[in-house]
Amino acid sequence: MSVPRLSPPLPTADAESATEAMRVRGMRITAARRLVVEALHEAGRPVTAEELASGMYGRFPRTDLASVYRNLETLEDAGIVQHMHLGHGPGLYAPTGSAQEYVACERCGRSEPVPAAALDGLRAAVRAAVGYEASFTHFPLMGLCPICLDKRAARA
Repeated sequence: MSVPRLSPPLPTADAESATEAMRVRGMRITAARRLVVEALHEAGRPVTAEELASGMYGRFPRTDLASVYRNLETLEDAGIVQHMHLGHGPGLYAPTGSAQEYVACERCGRSEPVPAAALDGLRAAVRAAVGYEASFTHFPLMGLCPICLDKRAARA
């Protein structure tokens, strides 16, 4: 199980605001950290550490995978990056504060962002039933996507 971030999230709209958030947290602004936040903000979707290390398909310089993981962990601890698992694949990383959570297909692995407010009713139902405050950021809400649901219906 992953350890939760140590600091509250610091939402960042772009790489510059992420750099400012690092300053607010008293962090050193290294070239490697700057590269990670630039790549995360430019990606526009959650990405793997391997994608970051490989240079995001030629858009950024290649870097050492261990360095990427160290920087992602440091940035997550500072509340600047969020780590998630969407389905059965590797961990994914994105800037914090997107106000999105995720649903993922348990059959094909497809995932979709969902505005956090759209799941408020479900969170309230979980809280009323068992007292937990549900979050679908680190682990998504699982189900069947429309395509897999149609395929299942066609077989029936």
